[in-house]
Amino acid sequence: MKFDLKNIHVKETVFLSIPLVLTQIGHIVTGMVDTYFLGKIGKTEQAACILSNNLYILLLVFSIGMSYALTPSVTDANVRESESEKASLFKNSLFVNMLVSVFLFLILFLSSPLLAYMQQPEDVVKLAIPFFNVLIFSIIPVTLFFVCKQYSEGLSNTKAAMYISVIGNIINVILNYVLINGKMGLPEMGYMGSCWASFIARVAMGIGFMIFVFKNKQINSFVIYFKEAVISRKESWNLFKDGLASALQFTSEAAAFVIAGLMAGVFGKEQIDAHGIALSMAAFTYMFASGIGSATTIRVSNYLSQNNLIEAKNAINTSFKLTILTMGVLLLVFVSLNKLLPIIFSDDAEVILMTSNLLLFAAAFQLFDGTQVVAVGTLRGLEDYKIPTYIALIGYWLIALPLCYLFAFNFKMEVYGVWLALSISLCFVAVFMFWRINYLLKTKFQF
Repeated sequence: MKFDLKNIHVKETVFLSIPLVLTQIGHIVTGMVDTYFLGKIGKTEQAACILSNNLYILLLVFSIGMSYALTPSVTDANVRESESEKASLFKNSLFVNMLVSVFLFLILFLSSPLLAYMQQPEDVVKLAIPFFNVLIFSIIPVTLFFVCKQYSEGLSNTKAAMYISVIGNIINVILNYVLINGKMGLPEMGYMGSCWASFIARVAMGIGFMIFVFKNKQINSFVIYFKEAVISRKESWNLFKDGLASALQFTSEAAAFVIAGLMAGVFGKEQIDAHGIALSMAAFTYMFASGIGSATTIRVSNYLSQNNLIEAKNAINTSFKLTILTMGVLLLVFVSLNKLLPIIFSDDAEVILMTSNLLLFAAAFQLFDGTQVVAVGTLRGLEDYKIPTYIALIGYWLIALPLCYLFAFNFKMEVYGVWLALSISLCFVAVFMFWRINYLLKTKFQF
């Protein structure tokens, strides 16, 4: 199949992907906005924000991954026009994911004292602990948001999450400015105003999306069955089991980057800032591929529900071609603007120089990072969870982390060694995820 912009698969993938990309970017922008505002206060405050967000995101990503099992199941129920099953799936997913989020909150709540033992700069840790203690409360409303998001996407409605994310980010920007600087009659909270702004914005997003799901006529057809739906041990277990596999895939990558950030922090607050700023920009571009990956999950799930394997394969091929094109363009952006982009987030010359060099590493792994996340989305659509989880664990834990330590400390490459190791692991994961797709298509689906 040639890559033709008029091709129906290209049109449908782009149509589904754009809202998904904007939604995914919305969650990254929340952290980037915090980093931007705190960078104007000082590099210690900025480093405290980055350190707090790194640890928070580790379990937040796990929570988000847990919700991903809902989309393929809702898609299948929707194709069969089973409203009672959709109601049951939504209720059981809410039950499972909210239980998990409360458990994760307790872990985060008990973890804040551990910041003092992670060999990070003392002045950074002192500011990070109270920041972190506020930030962790938002894991529950974010979980609520993502359950609603995955349900809506199972119905091929990707715009709702986009609009709510945009509104949430507008709230976050306004509140960052108001609460940090004490505007509109509110007290001046300094750097702590940033974490409160993020928390309030995320609460608004979670509650707002729940109201939308129950009130919007396009997707609330399940409502009349919702009260009758019961919490089923079997259905809850299936959602938990499949969600856990997705969560481990996402968390294994996130954990590698978080631990890598802690390694960078050993070398000083400047390296924390450079790592955090470069990582936020790499995460921003990653969301373009992540959106395509989510669209691929929806499209492949739809075709499998219709038993249309040929079109499922065409949809997969289209997604990979779109990803290579998109990430190739973003690669060029990083290479050409690597000295200019860091200036947005920092005024410190050392941080700017270090960040500009790290962006060249980010450019180098753009294609691999994009390919692996679309491969994960494809495998989720094919309802394949177990092997991809093993691939992710090997790539990020058995390859990335040992190499991070070897390059950063033994070879004395410091933060640059950390990023070299991460690049190698992303290449490994991309290659083997792609291999897994081809293996399934040739064996299970007999292509």
